[in-house]
Amino acid sequence: MKESWSSVDTLETNFRPLVVIELAKGTKEETIEWFTKRIVDKKANGGAQLLIKPLVTENGNENIYLVGASHLRLLLGAENVGLVKECNDNSMRAFTYSSRKTFKDFADDNQNFLTMSECQYIIKHELENLRAKDEKMIPGYPQAKLYPGKSIVRRLLTNGILVQIFPLHDREELKKLRHTWYGQVKIGYQPLDEIRCYFGETIALYFGFLEYFTFALIPMAVIGIPYYVFAWEDYDKYVMFATFNLLWSTVILEVWKRICAVMTYRWGTLLMKRQFEEPRPGFHGVLGINPVTGREEPVYSSIKRQLRIYFVSVPFVCLCLYFSLYVMMIYFDLEQWALDYHEENKSHFSSLMLYVPSIIYAVVIEIMNRIYRYAAEFLTSWENHRLESSYQNHLILKVLVFNFLNCFASLFYIAFVLFDMKLLRQSLATLLITSQILNQFAESLLPYWLQKRHMKKMKERMHSLKMDTDLSLVEQVNSEKEMGTYLGTFDDYLELFLQFGYVSLFSCVYPLAAVFAVLNNITEIYSDALKMCRVYKRPFAEPTANIGVWQLAFETMSVISVVTNCILIGMSPQVNALFPDSKMDLILTVALVEHLLLAIKFVMAFVIPDKPRDIQIKLAKLEFESLEALKQQVASLSSCLQGKLFLRPAGDQKQYTEFLKQRPKK
Repeated sequence: MKESWSSVDTLETNFRPLVVIELAKGTKEETIEWFTKRIVDKKANGGAQLLIKPLVTENGNENIYLVGASHLRLLLGAENVGLVKECNDNSMRAFTYSSRKTFKDFADDNQNFLTMSECQYIIKHELENLRAKDEKMIPGYPQAKLYPGKSIVRRLLTNGILVQIFPLHDREELKKLRHTWYGQVKIGYQPLDEIRCYFGETIALYFGFLEYFTFALIPMAVIGIPYYVFAWEDYDKYVMFATFNLLWSTVILEVWKRICAVMTYRWGTLLMKRQFEEPRPGFHGVLGINPVTGREEPVYSSIKRQLRIYFVSVPFVCLCLYFSLYVMMIYFDLEQWALDYHEENKSHFSSLMLYVPSIIYAVVIEIMNRIYRYAAEFLTSWENHRLESSYQNHLILKVLVFNFLNCFASLFYIAFVLFDMKLLRQSLATLLITSQILNQFAESLLPYWLQKRHMKKMKERMHSLKMDTDLSLVEQVNSEKEMGTYLGTFDDYLELFLQFGYVSLFSCVYPLAAVFAVLNNITEIYSDALKMCRVYKRPFAEPTANIGVWQLAFETMSVISVVTNCILIGMSPQVNALFPDSKMDLILTVALVEHLLLAIKFVMAFVIPDKPRDIQIKLAKLEFESLEALKQQVASLSSCLQGKLFLRPAGDQKQYTEFLKQRPKK
């Protein structure tokens, strides 16, 4: 029998806290009462039908609430969000409560059928879908306007009434994960399935890509070492190395698609249907009707948005790019000064001074990248994009354009304007190594030290209170709510993207770039794991089937690397010696080789399937079974309707018979 929402009990003796809600201090009682009532109300009444309890401390209720759900409620929620689970026949299907017995490891008393991260994702989904009905405002706050269909949680967040919502850590599971992940130094694969179960697919895919990219760099590193040792100044011998790099950059990205498909199929996200995207929290406009959903929501003119983009955002980005080029020219002035100083003194100190401008420039680049990131976020938010996906795409485009120019413009200038291969090698090495050191310090070491210091003070304060309540839970909630919030994988992928550029764009000049990238990524795996487990709050799991727009970014970088390496090869003395009389023939030959390599690259991308054959068959089989099931449902419904017609009074039966006679015969 199909379970209905009305039968879900909102009371459960074994309350398991999963999510923490923190309201602002001084929040009005009527607001708290209204919000908590909406959380526990039945779905039929517009509620979330969840469980909620206040966190009681020595000082009383500090407006911190723990949210959970009954086992039945979570199962129905899993069906509602479209979670995909493994069946007894080893196939992957969308979970439905009516067919729950067909899924592997399911039992009515098995509370672990859904992982904790999946339960927290379901609760987050239900909270975000709490929508206003007839309310015109949030009770107690007349300025916080509501309209039918508006997300209550988003309105509370934008008005500062709701401080934060975050999922709780599972201390025992986290301890096990830490031990298998980074608790012991070993050469081996990461526990990606365990990471996925604890942090969700988005985080697991990032670490999977980081691991894969590190292993993919090893052939480049192994080949680059002898080139560095035995043929350092002979640039002609780097032709083969650059050619290998061009094929390598294509193959690794295509193979990654296949590995990603295998992982996401096993995790179920490859089959998840994309849900209708709601307006992002920061979107605002005049209240209107959505022509697709028919619901009331803010409406903002696309013309106004385009005007903001092309007359404000684009000029600002161009101004920032100009400023970046201006700073680059200052860097070259410093390089010239350091070179003149070395020519005058010829000492050990003057030799070290040759690296100082590049180090200073690398630090300035990192500072400019971070400042620009804040400006890009402000501008993209001001553009008022309706959907989160559109917001992210515009933000990524702004950041990638600036970071690409900021990090690589000086290298292009040295290579193709100054034609100084020695300076190019020195600048590339300094920029790569300095940026890696700065990123490791800013993203992992400094936050870890600050968090450890804060935790020590928190434990001392909590134990000095000598509370009678559940100290362990209170301590956990109070410590986690003060942790930093993990803002997503954007910065992590950006770091890998820039590293990929350093390795691929000028590989024939500095083969050791891959060696330093491998060493950095090995430490990055451990430092990022430490950061996720010890520094930040636990992020909500986000189902995803791939790395998104970053796949396109990496592929674009690989195309640019084909062009740059072909030009560098064409500039080598060995190739120039083949065309002593005509530079035009040289240019045409280089252009022809570049086009041939691009053609080979695109052919390889087309020939290598994005999904392995067995995954394609499984997906096709699932689609066929879904169509067959749909046909059976339609046939069953049709026969049911005909039966109802035959059971009608004689007059209706006579009309139905006449209808059958009038149908055209086949």
